[in-house]
Amino acid sequence: MKKIHLQRVAPADIEARSMELIAQELGDRVFPADQLPVVKRVIHTTADFEYADNLVFSPGAVEKGIAAMKAGCTIVTDTQMAFSGVNKRVLEKFGGRAVCFMSDPDVAAEAKERGETRATVSMERAAALDGPLVLAIGNAPTALVRACELMDAGKFSPALVIGVPVGFVNVVESKERLFEVCTAHGVPAIVAMGRKGGSNVAAAICNALVYSAAGMLDPTDRGWK
Repeated sequence: MKKIHLQRVAPADIEARSMELIAQELGDRVFPADQLPVVKRVIHTTADFEYADNLVFSPGAVEKGIAAMKAGCTIVTDTQMAFSGVNKRVLEKFGGRAVCFMSDPDVAAEAKERGETRATVSMERAAALDGPLVLAIGNAPTALVRACELMDAGKFSPALVIGVPVGFVNVVESKERLFEVCTAHGVPAIVAMGRKGGSNVAAAICNALVYSAAGMLDPTDRGWK
């Protein structure tokens, strides 16, 4: 059996080394300077370089997302996993917070009574919140559908929508619809087109934005255009 030699890396250096390797594998690919940290953070989370191609940004989406973080926004996730993955310690330095309504008993009860999904009711709860709002949707296409309906009705104008649900049923279509509606209403959006995505991707994008707001970008981002 061939002996495998593992490279010894100090725990504090693992992420920095990972980002260096990602930069190397991206090679000559060039991204807008503000989008690169988002792309790299998602690849770091998933080890999937296809995100370099399927992440789509509306004009100014990253800049506006960072501004929302600095303004103490509320991040609303559609899963407890995404909620857990958001770095709330850094977010709270700006006066922000993350919430997830999916496990709330009253949300579950209302969804059952109305014959809707909890994700649908959660988006309605989100629309009633005050202050700048970022939606981080990594699982439920119905959350994107309801968000689109509320935006079309003039009842919802998030500071940013992160639309990255994963799966097969209505996933591709809901993402395309989201980007269309956000464009029509001037709502910034970051979307992972296609079937790929997930709660970990939603949290990774949130963290890339909050780290950018806090000036915590990794050193390998320097020099990219």
